[in-house]
Amino acid sequence: MPWLITLAVFWIYPFCSALYMSLTDYQPLTDTSRFIGWANYAKAFSDPMFYKALTNTLIFSFGTVPITATLALLLATAVNSRLVRFREFFRSTYFLPSVTSMVVIALIFSNLYSGDGYINSLLKMLNLPYPARGWLLEPSTALLSIMGMDVWMSTGYYMVLFLAGMQTIPTDLYEAADLSGASAWQKFWRITFPLLKPTLLFVLVINTIKSFQVFIEIYVMTKGGPMGSTLTMVYMVFDNAFDKMNMMGYAAALAFIIFGILLVLSIIQMTFIKRQD
Repeated sequence: MPWLITLAVFWIYPFCSALYMSLTDYQPLTDTSRFIGWANYAKAFSDPMFYKALTNTLIFSFGTVPITATLALLLATAVNSRLVRFREFFRSTYFLPSVTSMVVIALIFSNLYSGDGYINSLLKMLNLPYPARGWLLEPSTALLSIMGMDVWMSTGYYMVLFLAGMQTIPTDLYEAADLSGASAWQKFWRITFPLLKPTLLFVLVINTIKSFQVFIEIYVMTKGGPMGSTLTMVYMVFDNAFDKMNMMGYAAALAFIIFGILLVLSIIQMTFIKRQD
């Protein structure tokens, strides 16, 4: 019963309340609402900024999820090997960024990406091209810069998940493969990877959800700029709900559109992995 009460108060009620709000013209300053049906959803699909935010979010998601999962799997394979010395040290080091405050990381990378930051200084020393104003002030590099930071920060967390999955695989399978003369690649491809598919599915689903919910990085580093190049779906929800206080219903509609997109993507991912099995 305590769990059911918590679920109802903190999940079901807010969900239903937000769904109703998305069908109204809610004015938070006067606490009044007017039912307008699907007008907010129609407005979203006719709003150019919605498609800009959706495109940026899709680029962010499909650009970071495969790279993060691949790097995490490679690192997990490396630190799980008995041939690697100081494995515990590397596991802790790679995992550390994922438990560090996102605000702190965003501020650090903002300095690194600035016009006189370390990255530009290094590129200047190597006589390589670089954006003079800074990586976050150029529309062509701002989103890519935040994506690179996200990959660096998230890889260690998913590495730990893959590592946990690897340690549940029976060692008898590897011993039998060694007796059969299997190479390291054959053992990975025929034993490790197939038995890691449940973990891979989990990583892909939660990483996709996390990528679609990217917000703190955008809020701290660019606030959707420059020229909307880093505007994402969740930041657009925040902007309409709390900066433009008279668009709370529209923001709720945007949130449910994100929910629908994530639901479809999760179903596609789970169906694909099951078919592969």
